[in-house]
Amino acid sequence: MRILYIILFFSVSNFSQSLNGKYWLIDNKNYVATIRVEGDNLILSNGLTFRQITLQPNAATTEYKNLITGETILRSIKPEAEVTINNKVYPVGGLVGLKEHGYLLNEWISNLKVDSKAFRYDSYEISSIKKSVKWNSKKRWNTANSEVAKGKELRLKFRYPSEELKGILVNVYYEIYDGIPLISKRIIVENSGPKSIVLNSFKSEILAFPESQNPTDTPSRWLRPNIHVESDYAFGGFTSDQANQTTFWEPDPEYTSQVNWKMETECLLEAKLAIGPNLTIENGGRFESFRTYELLQNGKDRERNALGVRKMYRVLAPWSTENPIFMHLTSTNPKVVKNAIDQCVATGYEMVILSFGSGLNMEDTTATNINKFKKLADYAHKKGIEIGGYSLFSSRTINKDVDVIDIETGEPGGAKFNNAPCLASQWGYDYLKKLKVFFEKTGFDILEHDGPYPGDFCASTSHEFHKGYEDSQWMQWTMTRDFYHWLKENDIYLNAPDFYFLQGSNKCGIGYREVNWSLPREQQIILGRQNIYDGTWDKTPSMAWTFVPLTEYHGGGAEATLEPLSEHLDAYAAHMIQNYGSGVQACYRGPRLYDTKETKELVRKQINHYKKYRKILNADIIHLRRPNGRTWDGFMHVDSNSKHKGLIMLFNPTKTDIKEMIKVPVYYTGTSKEVLVSYKGGMGIPHQFNRNFEIDINVNIPAKSYTWYLIH
Repeated sequence: MRILYIILFFSVSNFSQSLNGKYWLIDNKNYVATIRVEGDNLILSNGLTFRQITLQPNAATTEYKNLITGETILRSIKPEAEVTINNKVYPVGGLVGLKEHGYLLNEWISNLKVDSKAFRYDSYEISSIKKSVKWNSKKRWNTANSEVAKGKELRLKFRYPSEELKGILVNVYYEIYDGIPLISKRIIVENSGPKSIVLNSFKSEILAFPESQNPTDTPSRWLRPNIHVESDYAFGGFTSDQANQTTFWEPDPEYTSQVNWKMETECLLEAKLAIGPNLTIENGGRFESFRTYELLQNGKDRERNALGVRKMYRVLAPWSTENPIFMHLTSTNPKVVKNAIDQCVATGYEMVILSFGSGLNMEDTTATNINKFKKLADYAHKKGIEIGGYSLFSSRTINKDVDVIDIETGEPGGAKFNNAPCLASQWGYDYLKKLKVFFEKTGFDILEHDGPYPGDFCASTSHEFHKGYEDSQWMQWTMTRDFYHWLKENDIYLNAPDFYFLQGSNKCGIGYREVNWSLPREQQIILGRQNIYDGTWDKTPSMAWTFVPLTEYHGGGAEATLEPLSEHLDAYAAHMIQNYGSGVQACYRGPRLYDTKETKELVRKQINHYKKYRKILNADIIHLRRPNGRTWDGFMHVDSNSKHKGLIMLFNPTKTDIKEMIKVPVYYTGTSKEVLVSYKGGMGIPHQFNRNFEIDINVNIPAKSYTWYLIH
């Protein structure tokens, strides 16, 4: 007898899309966050993510599901948080008694017990999500849908069952958001007891994930679960991965049935500080942790997962969708500044940034300095132009009484940039105060803050605003956070070469090697396009800046710069086309935007085109092909909610025309049957897409040039 086996292969992600209608990255209106009570359980869900917290006999997460894929991402039960108070560790919530930690059966849960050392669940409150950063969306152009993320917040209160920690309340907060598979978590510790306490350390999230691989030997690098995790305690990098300070993947000693024979599988997520905070909480005082964000992902497709991350920033940091058109001016001579302002008006630019090396010193709050820059700000504002400037914090030394102290040597040094002032010193406090005074009295609109607090620990015990090494990082970060919130509340735009987006930053570098802007112009253009391609995976276009050296930057001489501008119009145009075509603003650094009528017309034409298609040019990017210098490269903007559903940019770096048929993915344009494709905004031609949501386009890209298409 012959037996016929039929094996069906299908995409879980595509199947889930057909079940849920349009995929949430295209249409998320129906995914509304709710928190409801079902028996002894609180259920957080929005149709994309599902978290169940069982309340009795103690509160604990007993289910966590990715509703897009149907995947359960929990294999065991852990405390909801953990606090170390007065050098003693206390779980917050959780249940104990599991004999197996590799998987979890529902029937086991009712037999679990309360950890005698744990804080006990007391009560809960449900409310709408509140603003964490105040921001005025009407100040300048942006694509934000709302000034605050929408969704629901859950507060669980925990108290200790004995007099040992009388009056100590641990609040665990969860936020679930509309339209995105995202939950955030934080804790607040309140002290209404008779004595002060020291919060040595904490863990605001502890989750036991199934392992993504099960090697018997320990690999050099573990695969991670299908989740993106980051927090708003981020610094020290241009990407969320580089700046991540709080996400730790640890071995789980309770998981004794794992395959790894040393039991080193990194399958326990802990959100915590590497050191500290070691803070004293007085009677009546409170401590609030950072926020951890848990974004569930759909498979291993890089573009899809990156789109999810970009959508998260649009929800959590709507101010990052502001994208003013600015130049970097290299002078503070009033005549030069006024000329630059006039050129901005003439070409459609919106902002002047007094660059590094321009002579601006915001720490000088003398009447003479304030008066000089207030007059320039008044002139700019009368012309409808915003103005601001550059201030250096880190990468410099003040003196041994102010600088970060190395714990190994007891001397200044050992900081991220070798030497740096400690922000939690009196000098640091005064520095921030001087900047506030400067902005208040001049009316400046933008701060370019070079070297915001980059994460240095300081071993000094004599600085005014931290006790020692263990609380130094936290206190410096807190001061930076509060200052950046103040900037947002006062409608001051913030460029910072660090990942402070979730605390109010608008933009950081796209990721480039500074000395590359000293290479010959032709190399800069292709390398710059590589920077754009690589830097827009995990950033929206408005979140990044790139660079154009109108004048010499780190060297390179005449071959590297665009001045005199009228003699290098091709290079000037190439920079502007790929920068504005990607929606990524550049630091056009020099003394002017144009030098002749022809140059002025070039700049004006590019800005007019950018403003005409500004909404779609600020939409998320689909990466088509990375520049390699040997064939065409390009990217496509997509926005299913826009008049223009897509805009394709294609570049030809070779010396011959490229004529070929290319496949373009159009799924994220949100169209259902066909798309209209128009060459350079002309008449739309219908294109049917195949089963992979791709269309074929016959392209003709001129040598050493570019072309573009609109999708309707």
